[in-house]
Amino acid sequence: MNSISRASAQYSFGMKMPLRNFHVTKVQCLYSPSALGIDGYLQTRKKIKEQFAQFTDTFRAKMNDFVHDSKHMIFTEDLKNMVHMAEPTDLNLVLDMVKKFNTQKSEFRFGSFVFGPVVMRMFYFLDAPTEALKCFENPDNAGFFDQLVSYQILLDLLYNHEMYDEMYKIFEKVQERQLNMTKYPKYPVVLILAACYKQNTPESYEYAKKLWKDMSALGTSPLRRSCTFMSAMALRNNEPHIALECISLQTPHYVTIRNIKVIALCRMGRIDDALPILRGVLDVDSPSRVDKHTFFAETITAAQEAVKQKNDKDLENSFVNIEKALRDRDLIDDQTLDKLVTSEIILSVKKYDKPRGMPKMPFGQRQRNLS
Repeated sequence: MNSISRASAQYSFGMKMPLRNFHVTKVQCLYSPSALGIDGYLQTRKKIKEQFAQFTDTFRAKMNDFVHDSKHMIFTEDLKNMVHMAEPTDLNLVLDMVKKFNTQKSEFRFGSFVFGPVVMRMFYFLDAPTEALKCFENPDNAGFFDQLVSYQILLDLLYNHEMYDEMYKIFEKVQERQLNMTKYPKYPVVLILAACYKQNTPESYEYAKKLWKDMSALGTSPLRRSCTFMSAMALRNNEPHIALECISLQTPHYVTIRNIKVIALCRMGRIDDALPILRGVLDVDSPSRVDKHTFFAETITAAQEAVKQKNDKDLENSFVNIEKALRDRDLIDDQTLDKLVTSEIILSVKKYDKPRGMPKMPFGQRQRNLS
């Protein structure tokens, strides 16, 4: 779980004002805000808040009247504006507006704007998992969040708050609805396996194994992070053979795959197969390389224990020489498999895109006005 410094402060977009009421919380993030499209949401939020700078309270009052008056409708622009100017005190109003918008007669709706992901980004920014879940599960909002990215944002928000049981329920809906004709969408799969890994119970491990078996039966190719979560769980549960099998199609070029493979082989008593992998990085690495091919200290420890169990002097000498060479080249670091497996996923930004926006603020620490 990462320690992230948060603060309660007023912000002006483009320039951060001095922090006030400094507050530190423990949060865990899997996908970075930019990977979930939060930066784009914030850019639009900035524009709309500037547009409504002098009329915010008037607009809120009008929307409150509209949701409770059957004679009035909630139009696309109404909901779009409210979602981009919403503060924590507006969440109930947004819930009411979404419900009314989605239950209005469809013949009066001519726009094609897809609200699901945008509303979920609002919940993510306001750090409001309970309201997000309530909105998602409301039967009156059926179809509103039928986009895979909406599920991904919701699952990530729940993951941030360790609401793992709720994640299982949401993932079941993902499988039932089979959006985009897929029962195992890659990003929600990563998140549900992350939940299983974090929950770390016999039940969560069995759930993960069944999910993996079902995906394999359909020929589904999971993402590398899914493979590392599954393999790390298997190592935790003393099933190194499963860990090895789950990464069998992954290239050892990646540090997590390389370390998992060596640890699994060592725990299976196959140190003869692990040593060539340890030695192999010496052939491809050089002092001038920036992206060094490293091993974790815990991986070296696993190899050392496996060597001792063999009671073979030649094998022991080979390992000592390899370990010395790795240390001399600074190829052994103190990072742990757990830390790397659960590290934040930051998707690549295209060259023509500029990072923008600001991170989400804790629900209980936000000020009413951001402008």
